[in-house]
Amino acid sequence: MKQVMNGMYTQTPSKEKLAVIRLELDYELAVLYEAMKEKNDAQMKRSKEKLNILREQMLKMEA
Repeated sequence: MKQVMNGMYTQTPSKEKLAVIRLELDYELAVLYEAMKEKNDAQMKRSKEKLNILREQMLKMEA
């Protein structure tokens, strides 16, 4: 546990932000999947827009 905590403080802010974006991507993909199962077009559109924004953020962070 001590090693995990030490590792958290040595990461750069950009790596932390990248990890958060990845978590948000995973969550939004799950939301999109549920919307597709329910055939909820409005939610699918919102999720796709959010995913595009997150993708752009991720690409900027990795560059």
